[in-house]
Amino acid sequence: MRIIIDCFKLIKGSGKSIGIYNLTVNLVRNLALSQQKTGLEQIRDAELIVAGNQYNREDFEQEGVSFIQVMNYDPTNKLHCIIWELFGVSSFVKKQRADRVIFPRGFCALTHPVKDTVIIHDMIPFYYHEHYPKFFNTLENAYIMNRLKASALKSNQVITISEASKKEIIKYCKKDPSRISVIYNGCNPLKYDTAMKKDKEHPYICAITSRLPHKNAKNILMVYEKYYIKSADPLPLKVIGISDDMVQISNEKIKNKITCYKYIKSDDEMHRIIAGASAFLFLSNMEGFGFPPVEAMQLHVPVICSNRSSLPEITGDAAILVDPDKIEEIACKLDMLLVDQDLQKKLVCKGLENIKRFYWDEIISKYWNNIIDV
Repeated sequence: MRIIIDCFKLIKGSGKSIGIYNLTVNLVRNLALSQQKTGLEQIRDAELIVAGNQYNREDFEQEGVSFIQVMNYDPTNKLHCIIWELFGVSSFVKKQRADRVIFPRGFCALTHPVKDTVIIHDMIPFYYHEHYPKFFNTLENAYIMNRLKASALKSNQVITISEASKKEIIKYCKKDPSRISVIYNGCNPLKYDTAMKKDKEHPYICAITSRLPHKNAKNILMVYEKYYIKSADPLPLKVIGISDDMVQISNEKIKNKITCYKYIKSDDEMHRIIAGASAFLFLSNMEGFGFPPVEAMQLHVPVICSNRSSLPEITGDAAILVDPDKIEEIACKLDMLLVDQDLQKKLVCKGLENIKRFYWDEIISKYWNNIIDV
């Protein structure tokens, strides 16, 4: 069995697909690693072929994988990407005489030369169309929504990363539920040792967000302002994903307690900042999966998390769930958590148990079942 994984458009750190990039790298790696462990001939003998580009060769040219750089197309050129997505990938699949093709970015080719699986992570373009219609280019967002619908309907099988996303795909795309499989994102082990433990002399709160409205940076800052005012001994806040210009707080004393990190290139550095926190705050309105709370749990940090979209499903009972619009209530719960060490320990223990659901050994077997059964 020859399996093509279409990674042509993926460039690390480019656009809004950082999570998709990381998932695909790990998916390819674990598909290859699992072939060495399995006793099933059909899996062991499968050939994995990545259609890639000059920018992602380093990540996708892995042991057990045939990496083929797509020529005559530039992944940084939007027109080239559209032509590849609609027509080019089909020619590539035919030329490679593939038996299966996996589309990890949510969009499949117009024609289907072989059976395919499309991984649809979320329906965020539809969310923006309804809630923030002017945030993105209207024509571009309309194109993306139409392509998502067409890809969901035309593909042999859809994989999505949460039950919440499955419901959204059924709602917007009218896809037969029996042709949609939910396979959670897998998580890699994160380095956690005594050097990363919380700084007892300089404790702080950590939050992850971005400038995108659905990530709810504004409410995170409002919560912190309320918390600072009501707390007897307020901790400073470290926010990953935004720059200082997003902090619209008039009180300079409070504002000076907030440190922003617009972008952290090193995963190790980001994990060090999360691991050192006394609490982790994540107030997103919409997530296909929501990796940051899972990473915080891996790093032994108690989590306060939005109760919307997929997040209750992913965090289970291992986080304090809150309505992300109830600023006063969240501030109270944050203050309560930071003074209650027993609650902190309880959440950390539950978090470490919760993340076992996302270990790659279990996740990758579900992918193979999907690929073989399509």
